[in-house]
Amino acid sequence: MAKQTHRIGILGSGNIFGRYVTGLAAHCPELEIVRVGDIDVARAKQAATDHNIPAWGDDTELYADESVDIIVNLTPPVHHARTITTALEAGKHVYVEKPLATTVEEGRYVLDAAARSGRVLGSAPDTFLGSASQTARKAIDAGLIGTPIGVSAFISHSKAEAWHPDPRFLFRPGGGPVMDMGPYYFAILVNCLGPIQTVTAASRIGAPVRTVTAPNRAVDAIEVTVPTHAAAVLTFASGVIGTMQMSFDVWDTALPFMEIYGTEGTLSLANPNHFDGDVRLRRHGDTEWTVLEPVVELFGAVGTREQARRGLGVRDLANAVEGGPHRANSSFAFHVLEALCAVDEASRQGHVVELASTCDRPQPRFSA
Repeated sequence: MAKQTHRIGILGSGNIFGRYVTGLAAHCPELEIVRVGDIDVARAKQAATDHNIPAWGDDTELYADESVDIIVNLTPPVHHARTITTALEAGKHVYVEKPLATTVEEGRYVLDAAARSGRVLGSAPDTFLGSASQTARKAIDAGLIGTPIGVSAFISHSKAEAWHPDPRFLFRPGGGPVMDMGPYYFAILVNCLGPIQTVTAASRIGAPVRTVTAPNRAVDAIEVTVPTHAAAVLTFASGVIGTMQMSFDVWDTALPFMEIYGTEGTLSLANPNHFDGDVRLRRHGDTEWTVLEPVVELFGAVGTREQARRGLGVRDLANAVEGGPHRANSSFAFHVLEALCAVDEASRQGHVVELASTCDRPQPRFSA
């Protein structure tokens, strides 16, 4: 837990802004939001007014604010490399929404910028810090399913056209189910099973035009320019083999979110987009599933809007600034990014992609 007060400026006041404000409120006074920055100053002012944040302005004013020591970057992914680098060069620690960047080259660029700056860079997704992934991790480490052999995971449609006022970015480069929802799944897989070694995949565009029905929508239709249905096979350095389906074309399904198979049993995990949820265990010979007790505190009440809040990753970064362990760190985020990008490369090139990066499994939040 962060012990000193960190003054936070949020860059970008779009759709996810409120989720961070409400999530970080649980960590006051250690994490205090003092400024909102946005290229749309009127929107920044409205966001500050709505949430009682004392200062607002454009992005350059945020970078220049000497009272801000952590910038939480909520800009669209295509702007991450530039905005992260600018914030680091301004002397700020940075926590960025997922993914770290949209290409491996951009990812390396921001890692180099962080190294030069001497500042701490962290990145979403942070749901692997929640009770569900931590409980699954402890069960695996304790040998409850024996030696892990395989994993299957399924990403179905988020139906963003029905609720997001401007989901165009989800169907353009930097979006799609792989880059949008994939980070949550890949981060939990790496947390539970270790780094990924190779990726092979196939993908396609489903419906070429999407109709937007969300209230207060900015557009009525979107031309799709990225694959919206992908299937991948992952091999982990540990020898585990994973199969994944990532789709914006599966609107309804009875498939599980994620299952991990071992020599002695199976784990079934809840939605990786959420911090909490049931982790079920069924060992060979059991007649029914057992719901495991959470090994860390819940982030919020399961089944409520509390699960949509964000902020554990920012607290994690603040702890790292103070010398504590950094779990949602840039090396971890870069490895996840490279694996995500490998899905696209493997699909386009028709061959197995071997990842150049690796990373350590993050230090668990529970006691061994």
